[in-house]
Amino acid sequence: MGSSGHDRSMKRLSRRLSCLSLVLCLPSFAGAGGAGHSDKDGDRVDSARIEKAVAGLKETEQALFLYERIERVEERRSLNDTRAADVKIFRVFPAGTGTAHIPLGPDSTPANAAVYRSDLEKLLNSLTWAAQSGKPQRDAYDKVTKKQKERAELIEQTRSAFFFTLLGEENRGGHKLLKFRMDPNPGYKPPTRTASIFTKVKGMVWLDKTSGQMARIEGDVTDDIAFGLFLGKIYKGSHFMQERYEFAPDVWLPTFSQYDFDGRKFFSPISVHQKMFATNYRRVGTPADAIPLVKAELEKMGPATLADKKSAAN
Repeated sequence: MGSSGHDRSMKRLSRRLSCLSLVLCLPSFAGAGGAGHSDKDGDRVDSARIEKAVAGLKETEQALFLYERIERVEERRSLNDTRAADVKIFRVFPAGTGTAHIPLGPDSTPANAAVYRSDLEKLLNSLTWAAQSGKPQRDAYDKVTKKQKERAELIEQTRSAFFFTLLGEENRGGHKLLKFRMDPNPGYKPPTRTASIFTKVKGMVWLDKTSGQMARIEGDVTDDIAFGLFLGKIYKGSHFMQERYEFAPDVWLPTFSQYDFDGRKFFSPISVHQKMFATNYRRVGTPADAIPLVKAELEKMGPATLADKKSAAN
């Protein structure tokens, strides 16, 4: 692995690749859902199914701001490593304008009760701040809204960025999935540097046949991708995938993600070989909704002792 700064740069691009191809790819069906796209029995992919899939993806994105979860992140030195070089487990809790990552022990429970209490108190402070309506809060939420707007603009680009070909059906846990091949549209002209990533990604997309929701995606980088003002590259052959399951009606959330990216920044090699498992989803709602939940959890732990405070400070 490269330096921590290199890792952060690579992870930012990793998230961009996965999010742009994973979260945004389905709206392309709306542009490609005419002649030439039919299901196994010859029926066309109807617009109602596509619109539901697109709406479901948008709901999923919003749900990640409303659901807490436990994430297990496994880092490997190379693609072929069978054992993780580093494992971190977090309780991930949405806090309005950001997300808290509270470290947990190997068994997904707090390793140190005093430190955990301190982390919950910090979370409560963040939620209390985010639930207020002052100018700092409005400015912070404006930044979130700006990012959502940028994503919406990219969604519009994906309508013409890919072609999809139905390959057939597969079964997963008793559910039928429709499998599509995702290929870059050779006639697509990306208007921005970010959108140009679409021209260098191909893969497969699986939709749940009954609900129309996206259940799985796999993608490969087909050509080197420059980033950081062309000071770095993600190499051809890098790979990503994600699986999603239904946790509430029409709310499909990621349960497993894998990123295998190799590249360079300046003259230093950088690499991300990461697996992420997400479990224990629970809806906590907006900051105002979540505040009573965190307060109740702190009250259940009882008052902090002097020893607890000293332990948390160390």
